[in-house]
This record gives sequence, C-alpha cells and structure tokens, in this order.
Amino acid sequence: MEFVLRSPSAKPEKAEALSDRAKTTPAKHPLEFLFRLRAFEALRHREYRLLWYGQIFASMGTWMDQVTRGWLIYELTDSALQLGLVRGIQAIPFLLLSPIAGSAADRYSRKTQVVLSQILNGLLYAVTAALIFAHLIKPWHVYVTAFLMACVQVFLQPSRAAMISDLVPAENLTNAIGLNAVVFNMARSTGPALSGLLISVSGTGVSYAVQAAFFALATVWTVRLSAKRQPSASADGHAITQESFGRSIVEGWKFSWYKLEVRSGLLVVVFASLFMIPFSTLLPVFARDLLHVGAQGQGLLLTAMGIGALCSSLLIASVGDRLPRGILMLGGVALYGLLVVVFSASPWFSLSMATMAFIGLCHVSSHALVQTVIQAYSPREYRGRTMALFHMSQVLLLLGGMLIGALSALIGAPWAAAAMSIVGTLCMIALYVLVPAARHIR
Repeated sequence: MEFVLRSPSAKPEKAEALSDRAKTTPAKHPLEFLFRLRAFEALRHREYRLLWYGQIFASMGTWMDQVTRGWLIYELTDSALQLGLVRGIQAIPFLLLSPIAGSAADRYSRKTQVVLSQILNGLLYAVTAALIFAHLIKPWHVYVTAFLMACVQVFLQPSRAAMISDLVPAENLTNAIGLNAVVFNMARSTGPALSGLLISVSGTGVSYAVQAAFFALATVWTVRLSAKRQPSASADGHAITQESFGRSIVEGWKFSWYKLEVRSGLLVVVFASLFMIPFSTLLPVFARDLLHVGAQGQGLLLTAMGIGALCSSLLIASVGDRLPRGILMLGGVALYGLLVVVFSASPWFSLSMATMAFIGLCHVSSHALVQTVIQAYSPREYRGRTMALFHMSQVLLLLGGMLIGALSALIGAPWAAAAMSIVGTLCMIALYVLVPAARHIR
C-alpha cells in the first residue's frame, strides 16, 4: 500500500506534486533497490508497475495456451491438420477486427478495455477447463473458444500497449517497452514448460484452470490502476467519440502512412513478419531431417533463441534510449535475415544453436525498437490505432508461414527459408536507401 499525506492547508499544486512523487518513487517498496538500476527504472512509476505486474500473469496464461490448445485438439481428433486449423482460425479476428479495436482504444478508456478483456479471457479458460473436467469437451468447443479468445486479444493488445506511454514519461518509454519484452520472453520460455508439466501430471483441464487463475491475478493488478483519462481529442480539437468508427479508422490509417517514422516502423514489421520470422515454422524439419537432433534438439534451438531474446530485452531496457533507433531498427532486421541464411546452411547443431541465439537477439531488438518508435511518434489520440496496425503483423506471420511451407515443398526447407530471408533483407536495404530519413530516427 502507498499513502499520500496532505495537509489541509496545503496548496492544490503542492498536494498534486506530492501525489505525483508518491506515485513515481515508492517510499519503502520491497524492490526499491531494483528500481535504482537503469534496466528497471520505468518500474519507479506506480501506474506502469501495476500494468507490468498484470502483464506477467497475462503473458504466462497466453503462452501456456500455445501448448495446451494444440495438445487438447490433438487428443480429441488425432489430426495434425487440425493443429494448424485451430491456429489459423485465430488470425481471422486480427484481420477483421484490428482497425475497430485500435479505434476503440483511442475513443474509450484503455484501462477498462484491458480489464474487461482479461476478465473475458479468464472466463473462456475457466469454461474450457469446466468442459474438460465434465468430459463434455468437443472439437468444436476448442475452435469456438480459440476464435473468441482471439477476438478478446485483438482488443486487449492495442489498449495495453498504448497505455505504456500514458503511464511513463517519454524518457522512460524505451525502458518500459524493453521491460515488457523481458516479461514476454520469460513467459515464452516458462509458460509452455509449465503447461507441459501440468498436462503430463494432471491433464489439460488443470492447465486451463491455472491459465484462468493467471488472468484473474492479472486483473487484480490492472484494476488497481488509478489513471482515468477522458477520450482523446482529435487534431481539430473535437472529441474522437464524436467521429464515426469508419472515419476514425480511416484517419488512423492516413496518419500512420503520412507520419514517416510510424510508416517506416510499420514497414519494418511487415517485411520481418512476412519474410523472416516464419522460418521458425520449419524448425521441426531442420531438427529432425537436417540436423538429426529430434524434438529435444528443436527445444534446445528454441531455448537458444529465447536466451538471445531475453538478453536483447535487458539490453534495450538498460540503454535503449541512448541507441539510434532508426539504424538499429533497419540493421537489426537486415541482420536477422542474414542469420536465417546462415542457419539454413548450417550442417552443425552447435553452429545452429549459436545462430539461433543471435537471431533471438536481433528479433527482439528490432521488434521492441519498432514499437518504441511507433509509440514515441504517435500522439495519444492515434496511439491505439497505430498499435493495432502493429499487432496486425500476426496475420502476416500466418501468411508467411503458409508461403514458406508451400515453397519448402517445392525447393526444400533450407532454400525456402534462405530465399525468403534474402528477400526480407533486400527490402530493408531498399528502405535504407529510398527513405534516408528512416535511418536517422531517434
């Protein structure tokens, strides 16, 4: 608990200053020593700290679902095809609803949207767990809950991402996004492992029950946020809620295109999501057929990538604001593509492991820096819509995965991964040459 003492005779300005200081620098917080480190300085701000705590539990629940849902549908159907279909159906809401979700994040309370989304997510997990415990679960239940969960995530992600820059000053924005990336990558490493352990010991029902509990805990932290902001004003001074949703969406797209920094960041995400990141779809082929290390080797490759991503997250959280964001954004993704080429050609498992660690390093640095650029150069009234466009990259990941799979069937996995990554690297070089201002983004 944090208390602010105000004297009855204190002036409003002084009282407000005391309140801001209390929310920024906790008096006797158990982790006060940690907040003094540059890597964790954004956690000095109480409001961001609460959002970050909620992000920890929400990320754990989300990554656990990556394993649990696939295992459940495979148990029910024994169909590898349906493993892909249950993931593919989740791309539909991101394609159709992201523009609406981004506009909603700019029109209405972001905190309310985050809290409601987390509650609905937890309820969907709880219902799935109840169906499993009651032995009533059917494949169509898995598809329906997957679709509904994706709908909820579409509204959760831009609201929560846009809140970061609402809760920290501009000089702490890169640090805050870096800390979010730390949570994301720690959950990516531990969430699936916890889910696998629970499934092997107690079954998918218990795993879903734990996921529901995690989202309940995330809601407990998020609901304590005290920041209550009115709907943003548009550029002409009118409240955004006075605009139609259609006009609001179009205005968001226009801003994202005409604002050079935002457009550059979104193009980087588009090229990376479509041409480079989908190489991970072929990891089972590399692990089993090319490197001959099996499923355990595939797990080690993903672990190496996770370690690189975690190191990159900590680096960005520590010194991200001192870095030239534009050149690292472009260079990080270009290097990502070259490293995928090296991985594709590698005949040795040890070299592949080392390459995956560097790929993880490049992936998070470019991803986190892109998000920082988009938020830093988007006024508050557009931030939800620009972040919704950023998160639509998940649709491109699905398309890229389908493309690389088809190409792999024609020319083989190594050539498919290398060819697509070279195209992505060439796109980064073209962006560097044709948009010189992009390399100077700070």
